[in-house]
Amino acid sequence: MPNPFELRGKRVLVVGLARTGVATALFCAARGAHVTATDARTENEIGEAIAPLRTASISLELGGHRENTFLEEDLIIPSPGVPADAPLLQAARAKGVTIWSEVELAGRYLHGRLIGVTGSNGKTTTTSMIEHILKNAGFSTILAGNIGIPLIGRVEQSSDNTITVAELSSFQLELIDTFRPNISVFLNLTSDHLDRHHTLEEYRRAKARVFENQTEADFAVLNADDPATTPLAPAKPRVYWFSRKQRVAQGAFVRENEIVFRHDGEEKVVLNLQEIPLAGAHNLENVLAAVAATRLAGAEPSAIANGVRSFAGVEHRLEFVAEVRGVRYYNDSKATNVDATLKALDAFPGRILIVLGGKDKGSDYRQRSYRARRDDRTRGGNCLARGALRRRGAPCPGMRQLRSVSELRTPRPRFQGTGVSIGTAGGEYKFRKRVRKRAETLGK
Repeated sequence: MPNPFELRGKRVLVVGLARTGVATALFCAARGAHVTATDARTENEIGEAIAPLRTASISLELGGHRENTFLEEDLIIPSPGVPADAPLLQAARAKGVTIWSEVELAGRYLHGRLIGVTGSNGKTTTTSMIEHILKNAGFSTILAGNIGIPLIGRVEQSSDNTITVAELSSFQLELIDTFRPNISVFLNLTSDHLDRHHTLEEYRRAKARVFENQTEADFAVLNADDPATTPLAPAKPRVYWFSRKQRVAQGAFVRENEIVFRHDGEEKVVLNLQEIPLAGAHNLENVLAAVAATRLAGAEPSAIANGVRSFAGVEHRLEFVAEVRGVRYYNDSKATNVDATLKALDAFPGRILIVLGGKDKGSDYRQRSYRARRDDRTRGGNCLARGALRRRGAPCPGMRQLRSVSELRTPRPRFQGTGVSIGTAGGEYKFRKRVRKRAETLGK
């Protein structure tokens, strides 16, 4: 049941005016709060998003932040891109100001059931797949969260009959209070966002908060094959597992060529592995997690199987774009860390040219260097890099600089029969945006 926070008459500060910040400011203003929105960018830099804020009579502080504003609020909602330990937030916290993430506020108003999906890799694919399966099984569903649709922007669509499936990042989870999914899915844990969380332990702690407020009536789904995830199994919710390597006590696993769901000692075959349309062992894990979550949500095995078979994947995640002069291009710009990039490489059986770039998030790139040295597919300069990753000399030996994404337009003859995986391995938004645009151009 919703646990709404009375916004009427409250002083609310929204920090950051990207998609989530704008949706949050409008949500609070519509419920009678006195809203101030602040952003380090100027009005010209923010652009057209300013207009609806002005229409809603929201006070704007742009081109920088005022400390006094932070100290005078009843509630502060930072956008996911704002570090929780930012000095102004720390000052407000010391003075007793409540600071929540957007999903915390949204969760207090959301009706119906909630499935929350987190982990280092595979969140977008698994979240989308769960929603797709449930929708095709006849449930009323809402897709939201870190997938690009702010959860707070979907509250009005929720009802007692809806199931909301939300992708949850560590940035969103680190500032929750009472946020409680009915079903939590924790896919895996690898080093990521250390530029934000500073240590792997802090990153792990933020992710594990997805279980924090669950009760005995709820479910937690975890990866039995991931040694970093298994110790996080919570005490209160009923724990189910997924595994492609072993039989589990409760949950989804692979038996020979079949996916099986086990509950209270009873095992039911859901589908055959050959029916899965997505490539790679990592996608098998995503399917297993989705099978467990949707079965716990009430979908029948036959409906789950139909949903998996008809799931086309998500944009920018090992997405086939085009074949040009014998070279197949794949857009993998959602792979924004080391582990995601390695899993993408595993999905290609033949030679591959990898294109990397983006922000250095503090991850250990040596594991990719080791992998590339022993992988014949990336030898001989079959590795292009740009930005921070190239400066660190991280990706692989013999790499050369990618000066412009437009270099990918005309493949060299020696790459015929090769797969070109365009990924980031880091998280720089602008580079990812350019890569996606180039991939879309190749597909036309």
